[in-house]
Amino acid sequence: MTKAYLLGALHDGTVRKLTYRIVQKDQEYIEFLVKEIKNLGQKAWMYKEGKTRNLYVVEFSRSFLKDFVIESNKDKIDYIRGYFDAEGGVSRDPKVRYYLYFAQKNLKDLSQIKKWLEELGIKCGFIHNPSKKVDPNYWRFFISVQSYEKFAKIIGSWHPVKSHFLRMKI
Repeated sequence: MTKAYLLGALHDGTVRKLTYRIVQKDQEYIEFLVKEIKNLGQKAWMYKEGKTRNLYVVEFSRSFLKDFVIESNKDKIDYIRGYFDAEGGVSRDPKVRYYLYFAQKNLKDLSQIKKWLEELGIKCGFIHNPSKKVDPNYWRFFISVQSYEKFAKIIGSWHPVKSHFLRMKI
């Protein structure tokens, strides 16, 4: 894992006064993040949120990513992978047509991801709002069928569930 990956994954996180906090239902993914953050030399801790909720949290110091900037193509790829693991999706139901997508409320961030993917030769659909009535500030785009294999090879996923479905179909 890299700092660029973490920065991408933080799109599913929250900023607190002194820490970043990433919450997911998938305990295995949070355990992965804790382990990898520690491998980068930073303290991180995990806990379950509430007694009855199936949500797991990793927290680590904000100072860890304070001056980090995306610069290289490798940084961009790692950032996109983290973003996909946090805010992307892959179809899991074998009865549904296979798809890969990115979704986010921040249109500017989503546009940047799409631009970087296209620079890497990965074809993407249009950014669109799936339902203005439900949420006028929710945006998404799909990865083109022609680029599934390229996406899997270049970007991939470190999320235990998403990586399984990504590898399974490609």
